[in-house]
Amino acid sequence: MGEIDLIMQDTDYLVFIEVRFRKSSYFGSAVETVTVQKQRRLIRTAEYFLMQHPGLAELPCRFDVIGIELDKNTHEPEYTWLKNAFDLS
Repeated sequence: MGEIDLIMQDTDYLVFIEVRFRKSSYFGSAVETVTVQKQRRLIRTAEYFLMQHPGLAELPCRFDVIGIELDKNTHEPEYTWLKNAFDLS
């Protein structure tokens, strides 16, 4: 199916999190690399996870994306966290 980087609970939500890293945003930001195809794969994997854990299937779910990029001057990591980055549609 695929992999999900993190599965966490935020209050009443079950959150599936994709973490992306880029050394540079020259070809696009880290969060922009989560394509529609990748989103579909994450959704299918989350559905499989929920089938294996039916007690958690009662919770509302969301998909977050965390992007990590190195600052071009300082080389320090910069973080972008998109909550509810995409949905099941």
